[in-house]
Amino acid sequence: MTPLAVSTPYSAPVHLMDVLQVVVLVLVAAGATAVVLTRRPVRQVIVLSGYGLMLAILFMVFQAPDVTLSELTVGAVALPILLLLALAKVRRKEE
Repeated sequence: MTPLAVSTPYSAPVHLMDVLQVVVLVLVAAGATAVVLTRRPVRQVIVLSGYGLMLAILFMVFQAPDVTLSELTVGAVALPILLLLALAKVRRKEE
């Protein structure tokens, strides 16, 4: 049976990639749980930014560089900045 992936001299062994994918998936699941369990809004945004980085790593491991760049831009930078600005504005109105 022929392998589905292209094998080059620079490719990692298939079993090593499987292990790496499982490890990253477990880290992403743990990161999602950490986001949900974090109670303070500012800390939650910071954890969410780290979760965005973990998702970007996941997409890179699954060899999707275009999605990786999008996730880095939106999930790890733009969304946390917008949420922090919204939190600051809400807190200003409360005072």
